Amino acid sequence: MSDKYNVEAAEILASEAQHLPISEAAPIYEQLLATFPTAAKYWKQYVEAHMAVNNDDATKQLFSRCLLNCLHIPLWRCYIRFIRKVNEKKGVEGHEETRKAFDFMLNYVGADIASGPVWMEYITFLKSLPAVNAQEESQRMTAVRKAYQRAIVTPTHHLEQLWKDYENFENSVSRALAKGLLSEYQPKYNSARAVYRERKKYVDEIDWNVLALPPTGSQKEELQWMAWKRVLAFEKGNPQRIDSASSNKRIAFTYEQCLMYLYHYPDIWYDYATWHAKSGSIDTAIKVFQRALKALPDSEVLRYAYAELEESRGAIQPAKKIYESLLGDGVNATALAHIQIAHNIFEAGLKRFMHEPGYILEYADFLSRLNDDRNIRALFERALSSLPPEESVEVWKRFTQFEQTYGDLASMLKVEQRRKEAFSRTGEEGTSALEGSLQDVVARYSFMDLWPCSSNDLDHLARQEWLANNVNKKVEKSGLPNGTGLIDKGSTGPTTISNPSAKIVLPDTSRMVLYDPRQKPGGSGFLSSAPAAVVPAISSSLSTPTAKLVGGGSTNTLDEILKAAPPALVAFVASLPSVSGPSPDVDVVLSICLQSNIPTAQADKSTTLPTPGTSELSGSSKSHPIPNAKSTRDRQTGKRKGQEEDDTTTVQSLPLPRDVFRIRQLQLQKARGGTSSQQNGSVSYGSAISGELSGSTS
Repeated sequence: MSDKYNVEAAEILASEAQHLPISEAAPIYEQLLATFPTAAKYWKQYVEAHMAVNNDDATKQLFSRCLLNCLHIPLWRCYIRFIRKVNEKKGVEGHEETRKAFDFMLNYVGADIASGPVWMEYITFLKSLPAVNAQEESQRMTAVRKAYQRAIVTPTHHLEQLWKDYENFENSVSRALAKGLLSEYQPKYNSARAVYRERKKYVDEIDWNVLALPPTGSQKEELQWMAWKRVLAFEKGNPQRIDSASSNKRIAFTYEQCLMYLYHYPDIWYDYATWHAKSGSIDTAIKVFQRALKALPDSEVLRYAYAELEESRGAIQPAKKIYESLLGDGVNATALAHIQIAHNIFEAGLKRFMHEPGYILEYADFLSRLNDDRNIRALFERALSSLPPEESVEVWKRFTQFEQTYGDLASMLKVEQRRKEAFSRTGEEGTSALEGSLQDVVARYSFMDLWPCSSNDLDHLARQEWLANNVNKKVEKSGLPNGTGLIDKGSTGPTTISNPSAKIVLPDTSRMVLYDPRQKPGGSGFLSSAPAAVVPAISSSLSTPTAKLVGGGSTNTLDEILKAAPPALVAFVASLPSVSGPSPDVDVVLSICLQSNIPTAQADKSTTLPTPGTSELSGSSKSHPIPNAKSTRDRQTGKRKGQEEDDTTTVQSLPLPRDVFRIRQLQLQKARGGTSSQQNGSVSYGSAISGELSGSTS
């Protein structure tokens, strides 16, 4: 067959095999039954083909292969015909063998709703047994009575006919005895008849002629699956209120019949095995799993379920073999098989590493990836019960985060309270001070980067949390971007609640110094070129005559360097403006050069360079390179007193340009406006040392 499960092709082959000699038909039947091992109609055809040629040994072998897996009334009636045929000429011994065969058959298929004819045939066989004496006659009547009493409490299609036959039988034996027996069994018969009516509604929805096919999702398959589920649920409810042993037997029979048609459905196999396990029949459940893996050898989920059952009963070696079969040669093993084995390794490792928080957290992460919430909670509880409080901080934190993400309100509050109580016993004051804080609510209702409050609220709460954790530590006042506050000297800053693992690193203000543009980066000296920014460490006293430099040297050394520098260099340095940062803008420096009259020979004797030793480097905490804005405005105002406001603006009166292109534009404007002829000279925009605004006009 091109398609292994092609039903139409299978029917054609089966039809052709019926017209072939058994030697030619046998390979066809074997091929069909290898594909459809629970197809009772194909087994029946195969058996009848051997019976037709009186091949008794082959027939017996076929029945041993199919009867227990195909609880189908027509196939079993074929079996009883074969037994009666084989034993009909054996006399009493043959009768006994036939009776045993009937009992065997009724033990397996007697609960079938279509088993009425089997019961009738059995009763007829018992009545036909010869009785030589009164004792044998009494035994025969007792056997017939028991057969009737079993039949009339079994919900079958022929239940009413069997009841009538039973009434006639008892009345024929003894009317006096019949009255008592019939009144005793009348309620049982009525109950069986009511159950039959209900059962028939479910059974009529089942197609008994379909072949067992792998599920494809078709509507017909889904309808059959639902119909069998309803029948199973009906039988599990024990509608006839019979004893548990009889009820379990009927449920098992229904499962076996269901698997004839839903042979490739792993959920049916699993339900059947777990039902046996819950009923206490562990050995039977194991046999069901073994049959299931034979039917579905590629089903990994059934292997895992089978391994679980073996582990649950303490059979470690059988479970190990199942896991090894999942791994195979390692080439075709799935990642899930390795994960499951990793799960077992983690669990075994707990015996040794239960007191290692890191191991607990790794195991919790592993279970979290498996969505195993139940075992995650169990793991946390086991770990916290054995870990000392001082080592359980991270475990409590992870447990709280887990409940905040996956738990309900009651579980969240319970774990948070337990965590606080555990920390309070360790003497961690910061944690105890936060009991019932708003941070708990924020953490409870946040997800990833989504927060139930604004960023300002987060900052405020983070600062409160840090302050609470450091309330008893030594602190000092320090300036923060948003104002003054308390900063712990030994801490890198408060932990933000927006990301528990991230920290805001604040500067150590005790090591901060003001930037001085007169200092070159690096070591001592005015012209040193080391990479670190060199600024004087400002003293709190203004009376200090000299100040130490971070890079080495002092302001006295700086004065000596300035005095020894060429006049042109001194004039150029005095012309440099204050800048914000360690590296001046090149364009600014070029603009100063273009606008300044740097002496080329002798410096003007009247021009003196302000001494930086006392006023500027003596320890002023003001931002000293920047000219005083108020004095600058006063000078500009004094310069313009008594004059009318001129709309013409010179280059010198504008703020310092930031690029050469702008300077050129201003120079062109000056040349075109004609106002440049009224003024000449140079303007110095401020000394980088003295901070004075100087200028000359002529």
